[in-house]
Amino acid sequence: MLGAYRAGMTDAPAPVLQLRVVVEAEDFDAAVAFYRDAIGLPEQAAFEGEGDARVVILEAGRATLELANPAQVAMIDGIEVGRPVSPKVRLAFEVVDAEAATAAAIAGGATVLAPPTETPWRSSNARLEAPAGLQLTLFQELEPLAERQAREGFGTADGRVDRP
Repeated sequence: MLGAYRAGMTDAPAPVLQLRVVVEAEDFDAAVAFYRDAIGLPEQAAFEGEGDARVVILEAGRATLELANPAQVAMIDGIEVGRPVSPKVRLAFEVVDAEAATAAAIAGGATVLAPPTETPWRSSNARLEAPAGLQLTLFQELEPLAERQAREGFGTADGRVDRP
């Protein structure tokens, strides 16, 4: 019944308060330096335990979970990279400037799969291989959400089309 908690459907509190993605990083220090320093995710907390156990929690702004079927993943790969490259899980970070964020990521150790490319849904998306074995999309929205929602093909998974 999680669907009943969708925005505007009830005054009940959201059942999930935070999305936290946990990634095992073989080179922990390099991963922290990349995501904290090159990508710019602020450090929220860090903990150490026995046997050199270490974790750092980085703030990543608002979290969303994007579910895509195989046809959508293939379409996005075609637009962003020109070939199939997506793993089952890919992180996407919205940035203010896709060009500058991509340059910082490269300087921090990422490998470019595709430079910032304007998509049909008016984002500038770059695709990168990043430390800790993750694939990233850095995306800059080129127009407000309300304008994107007014485009043909935008709506909701249950078929509703909310037009401003």
